[in-house]
Amino acid sequence: MLYETIGIVRPGNIAEVKELVLTAGKLILNQGGVIRDIKNWGTFLLPRPISTNQQRHTRGHYFVMRYDASIATHEEVRRTMKADPRVIRTANVKLGDGKLETLSRFGGIPWRSLEEA
Repeated sequence: MLYETIGIVRPGNIAEVKELVLTAGKLILNQGGVIRDIKNWGTFLLPRPISTNQQRHTRGHYFVMRYDASIATHEEVRRTMKADPRVIRTANVKLGDGKLETLSRFGGIPWRSLEEA
């Protein structure tokens, strides 16, 4: 199945974001999955302040990862991201129904910059 994970990590250190993506990527690849795309969206204000791990966050570093994996692998990625104290929030979405003709409709991960608006 094709999944998309949008992660928000505490801002300030790009190495933390890289380490989180690397950890999730290793989990996916070690269990026979395929990473389709990874995008770094950068640091933005959160829609509302979020409190996690006794810290209040108003900004977050966003990234998106799209990958093919089994349900068990996807659940392991979700558990790993949720347990990490550097992660403010994640959202996971299953894209399509696993059929090739459905998956071919999903292209790259779009992002419209503020300059284009």
